[in-house]
Amino acid sequence: MSKGRISSAPNAFASRCLSISIILALISTLCIGQLASIQLLHGRSTAQAATASRTLPVTIRAQRGRILDDNGSVLAQSVERYTIVADPQVAQTFKPTTCTADTQGHCQEIDGKPVGTTGAAAVARLVAPALGMDALELGAKLSASSRYAVLKRDVTPEVKRTIDKLGLGGIVYGELSSERLYANGTMIGALLGGVDADGKGVAGIEQMENSTLTGENGYKVFQQGNGGEEIPGTVTKSKDAVDGGDVTLSINADVDWYVKKVLVEAKQHYQADWALAVVQEVGSGNILAIDDSDEITAGTDAAKLNVSKAVSQTFEPGSVGKVVSAAGMLQTGERKLGDKFTVPDQISKNGQVFHDSTSHATSQWTLAGILEQSSNVGMVMAADKYTNQQRYEFMTKFGFGQSSGLGLSGESRGTLLAPQQWDRRTQNTVLFGQGYAVNALQLTNAIATIANKGVRQQQSIVKSVTDANGHVSTPTKSQPTRVVDEDVAAQMMDAMESSAEHYQKFTGIDGYRIAGKSGTAEVAGPGGHLSSIIGDWSGIIPADNPRFVITVVMKNPHGIYGGLTSGPVFKQIGEFLMQKYEVPTSTPRKSAIPVDW
Repeated sequence: MSKGRISSAPNAFASRCLSISIILALISTLCIGQLASIQLLHGRSTAQAATASRTLPVTIRAQRGRILDDNGSVLAQSVERYTIVADPQVAQTFKPTTCTADTQGHCQEIDGKPVGTTGAAAVARLVAPALGMDALELGAKLSASSRYAVLKRDVTPEVKRTIDKLGLGGIVYGELSSERLYANGTMIGALLGGVDADGKGVAGIEQMENSTLTGENGYKVFQQGNGGEEIPGTVTKSKDAVDGGDVTLSINADVDWYVKKVLVEAKQHYQADWALAVVQEVGSGNILAIDDSDEITAGTDAAKLNVSKAVSQTFEPGSVGKVVSAAGMLQTGERKLGDKFTVPDQISKNGQVFHDSTSHATSQWTLAGILEQSSNVGMVMAADKYTNQQRYEFMTKFGFGQSSGLGLSGESRGTLLAPQQWDRRTQNTVLFGQGYAVNALQLTNAIATIANKGVRQQQSIVKSVTDANGHVSTPTKSQPTRVVDEDVAAQMMDAMESSAEHYQKFTGIDGYRIAGKSGTAEVAGPGGHLSSIIGDWSGIIPADNPRFVITVVMKNPHGIYGGLTSGPVFKQIGEFLMQKYEVPTSTPRKSAIPVDW
């Protein structure tokens, strides 16, 4: 029996070996078959699939164009920034590589010590110092179930390079983006506006010139390594990005900075609700400065949600409007500036009583004197043959009730009803700047028309556009239009110079002649009653060789009258302009149209 058992053992062992050999042979055959299938039958498609998995299109972002002032100083520009993103699922499988002599540059440690953990926590510990973030906060983001998580936006290239050196390719990486920076804080903040998260202009000049400033993205298709890097020689398709064009404004940053400064100070000094100003070149119609006392920083939510008060705010111009009325009377031939009037301090017409701003004895003034004394009563008397249609016609010719043509967001056309809609009072209040509303741009250009020898220029705020190839183009402007004859404009300059001399103590600038007009108007307050005051001043400097028109407007200033409140602000701005542009001093005034008789 024992002999039989001994003889059967080798047989059993041989059977098991044979079975194992057969199984291994079958497995080898299957492997060889599969290998043959992959290499011979599906090799091409498998290789293509592997290549396709590594070949990805990458967007090459176009840079948004800059906004510059008239001297080329940067007001707004986009700078290179990165969005740091991560793949949480890969992060959760991460195991740091211990740094040794053989792994330098391809290992992870913190301050020369091991990371001390694995997975998302390890990635968070490594990345947190570079991003200036809390490791626990980052760990929470990296523990998500998604494949894409934004860790931080708008980081500098230096921070991105620090991230790259951590050896976390394929886990944490930077996506190219940009950040919009504004150079001058609250200067023309609301006027510049801002961009959204995608870099699209959504307010102000950023929105108005968005199509010019926006570039065209390019792309590149290539094979990527494990860390997302480009494998040399694998680019299959590409298209260069085309950067957006630069927009150069007529705004001079130095001038606007100073205007902003004095407006903020004036609001406080006169305890006004707000103050605003416009500076315009006479010959070109270019706006050198347009700002207000609102302290809104460009690019902020406030800049995106608000429009520039200097553009949007409308007001009754008050007695500055007398310039337009008198010019119309002269142009139609109904009056001459030397015409003589006996003017009381109040008058009744069509059942309506009109007063001058202060009581005075009956006075003997010419039409030039009526302007110098800013008499409402005198204007009503002088307009006895100046029809309602003529009054309306010249207000529209001077630009009231119409868009400035600048295309600025939030600009109001003001309010100017047709003469058929005027009541018995309005038909005469329009003669002295009440019963209609204008914005500061409109009022400035009306006075500039007188300064420009009766020719109204199209105002402009965009000076030129430079495309990505350096080609410079100038926006098309409408043709200048003559509003009054040159002789009429010269006479009005004479009368306005006498008017400015009336306020010499408050508005005079040593060495320079000024032609100007003050305005004060009662306007509706919160309850709808005439409880608020607009004080304004619009002046031309120098009067003998007009270079600039400056308009200053304040609401509810302590001091009330425009010549006593807005006038001194005009003086400050005028002095600055004369020094900055080194304007020669004026020649003496030799004669003037009589103001009384």
